[in-house]
Amino acid sequence: MRLDPFYLIVDSADWIARLVPLGVKLVQLRIKDRTPLEIRAEIQRAKAICTAHRCQLIINDYWQLAIEEGCDFIHLGQEDLAVADLRAIRKAGLKLGLSTHDEAELATALAASPDYIALGPVYPTILKKMPWAPQGLDRLRKWKHRIGALPLVAIGGLNLDRIPGVFQNRADSAAVVTDVTGNIDPEARTLEWIIATRPLISIKPR
Repeated sequence: MRLDPFYLIVDSADWIARLVPLGVKLVQLRIKDRTPLEIRAEIQRAKAICTAHRCQLIINDYWQLAIEEGCDFIHLGQEDLAVADLRAIRKAGLKLGLSTHDEAELATALAASPDYIALGPVYPTILKKMPWAPQGLDRLRKWKHRIGALPLVAIGGLNLDRIPGVFQNRADSAAVVTDVTGNIDPEARTLEWIIATRPLISIKPR
């Protein structure tokens, strides 16, 4: 499996409606602090938009709702992985991405046979407080060596200037949140990311 090199993460279907039509091909819907009814509605709307624009939608955390709504890809953090029903997830045919931050979490993630591994934060991030120090580019290369053919997603503090280093150190996809959604012109920034990462699609798997 291959992931688009530009991995956008947003917290609402409104963002998906704004940015996916610009040419985004991989987006994660990561919603916090909403009711189950609101989350279901967000997933339904996001799924319809992504289907119309041939964009891969990944649902963060809410694997039960993802199954019920016919989604095909979820992302789990380590705490969610510990309580998720992996058998139900696989039976429903969902692909699975997992977060990792250290060696122990990588071992736990690999035991779950995921479809991709995410490593972060690569750089300091303002999105949320992290108990882990920035991982750095060297660890990206180390993680890729460990996981082999599995796609590796770099996340945390990424911006356009840091794209070359991330991919030179063997990440397959760069996940971005605040560099787009916190930008004064999110649409223009999204297009800059698409332009900067699109040439990487033609690179053969290493």
